[in-house]
Parts: sequence; structure tokens; C-alpha cells
Amino acid sequence: MRSPAIISSFILTSLLVSLNFARAQAPLRKAFEGSFLVGVALNEAQFEERNSAEAALIKAQFNSITPENVMKWEAIHPWPDRYNFATADRYVDFGTKNGMFIIGHTLVWHSQTPAWVFQDASGHPADRATLLARMRDHIHSIVTRYKGRVKGWDVVNEVMGEDGSLRNSPWRSIIGDDYIAQAFQFAHEADPAAELYYNDYGLENETKRKGALELVRRLKQQGVPITGVGLQEHVSLNWPAPAAVEETIDAFAGTGVKVMITELDVNVLPEDAGRIAGDADVGTTGKAEPTLDPYPKALPAEVQQALARRYATLFRIYEKHRGAITRVTFWGATDADSWLNNWPVKGRTNYPLLFDRSCRPKPAFDAVLAVSKE
Repeated sequence: MRSPAIISSFILTSLLVSLNFARAQAPLRKAFEGSFLVGVALNEAQFEERNSAEAALIKAQFNSITPENVMKWEAIHPWPDRYNFATADRYVDFGTKNGMFIIGHTLVWHSQTPAWVFQDASGHPADRATLLARMRDHIHSIVTRYKGRVKGWDVVNEVMGEDGSLRNSPWRSIIGDDYIAQAFQFAHEADPAAELYYNDYGLENETKRKGALELVRRLKQQGVPITGVGLQEHVSLNWPAPAAVEETIDAFAGTGVKVMITELDVNVLPEDAGRIAGDADVGTTGKAEPTLDPYPKALPAEVQQALARRYATLFRIYEKHRGAITRVTFWGATDADSWLNNWPVKGRTNYPLLFDRSCRPKPAFDAVLAVSKE
């Protein structure tokens, strides 16, 4: 029987071999140099380098980073008189030290925002002036702190409903439709040089895309300082069709803003019947069913190849539109990190990214690199 020390040494050696193989293939950031940045969403263990293998993978492969959670309101501003900058500072330090294009995510969102933000002292809904003041204080405090270091901000996140109208969030119901324009103005005041984005999912669906396009055009007509639109692209093996991906990129580029792919992953598991294609609302839940978790041990070879083909198709589209697309960011570094392991059904085993749970490159990684050489 091998000793624990030998086993640990073997595991470490395997991880190093995997990382060296990925580097030898050519890092993603170099493969698409001149086309767009290649980014990744980070968790604390990665940017604090407690997970040394994943930190090494990230530094080798990517040149842009986005924080999964540490800059969301509930994490960075949990109470009216308290900001928690320590963890966000470490995130920004990691990106600065490694020469990465740093994204701030996210300033205004209906989710992961404490209830106090929308309430008065009695627990009733706050009035417009109070909520606007809180929004301005929050945005100015955070954006000013990282001025010149965080290069782009997801100013508003997921503001559009599936029917193409604005989501009726507390922001909208208290402030009004202009809360979006106000958020962009506050961010621009705090850092006039920063890029400012509207970020959303499911914009490949025609009805939702139409509403989002109207929003972007309206903001630009009003002189609102919006720099770009983030297409999250939480996609599956079959949705959306390649034509819809292209149409969406073209449509937003046509408004004169930059386009970026901001939260890319490919769900390989079966979908709940009746769920809207492209739904990525964190509030969506599903009932655990064995049929919805068919690969608890490993992904079958034929599905691995289907995933590789899907990524190749997507990256061919991104390369074709490299004049419009400025960044492609994966929502997680390895399959172990993916939010899709717990959404919309908790505890499933998903395989949506280019690197497996041991940081080893998958066939999808090779397929993406092959596109860069075409």
C-alpha cells in the first residue's frame, strides 16, 4: 500500500504534467492574441492562490479575470455603514500582479443584494431619492477605490425580462426605468476611463434581444456612457443555434457598442422539461431526478466529442466576428468550479468547461485551439 506522502506526490506530479501539457499546446491567451481577450471567472481560493493548481492554470491560460461573487453587493457592502473591501482587494491585486484586464462584477443587480438596500428604517420600501443616494454611494465607493485598476464594470446585470420588457426589480419599481441610466452616470463619474457594460443572459432569444437592443439604443440616444454589452452565453449542446449567436453579435455591434462573451459555459446535462431555453436566472430551481444527472462518474466519450464540436462552432463564430468581440470569458476555470454543478438542480455533476476537475485539458480545449490555427 502506498504511503499518503507518495500518493500526494503522485497527485501533484499529475497536476503539473497536465498544466505543462496545456502550456505546451499554447495558452488560450496567446492563441487568440490579436482577436480578443480570453478571460475566466475566479473564486477566492484561486485568486488567493490557496488552490495552487488552479491559480497556476489561470495565470498560464488567461489574460482577463472576472470575480464570481466578491464584488456583488451582499459581499462587498453587507450593511449600510460597512464595506468589506479586503477580499475584493486581493482579487484586484491578483489581476494587477499578473498583468490581466480586470473586470468588476457587478454594481447593480436584483439578486445578491441585501434587503436593507431597498428599505427604510421601518422596513417599508425606500423612496426614490433614498435608493438613488444609496446606489450612488455604493457605485462611487467601489469604482473610485479601484479607479485605473479595474478596467471594465458590469454596471447593470440581467435587467431584461424574457418578454423583452425591463425586469420589474426593486430598482425599477422604486426609482423607475431611468435607474439604469443613473447607474451608468454614477459609474462614469467615479472613473471616466473605465469601460461600462450592460450584462445579460438569453439575448439569443429574439423577443428578449429586441427589448435589449431597444434599451441600448435608447441609452445611447440619451448620451448615457455605455461602452459595451455582455452576452453571457450560458449555452447547451443544442441551444442556441449558431445562426442565433451570429445574429445577436451582429445586432449589438450594429448599435455601436463593444460586444463581449462574458459567462461562457456549455451545459451537457439534460434540461428540465418546460424550462425556457437560455434561462440562467440564479433563482431558478429544479427537482432532483436521476435522469437529470446521467454522468455522475465521468462524461462519455461521445459527449466529450459533442462538447468539443460545440466549442469549436462557437469559437469559429467569435473569430469571424473578432472585429466586434473584445473578450471571451469562461464562467469558471475547471469543471469542479462550475455553478452548473448546483444549478438549477443541486448536487449534479456537470462538465461545461475546457478543463476537467484535475485541471487537465479536455478535447474541447484542443478543439478551441485548433480554431485559432484555421
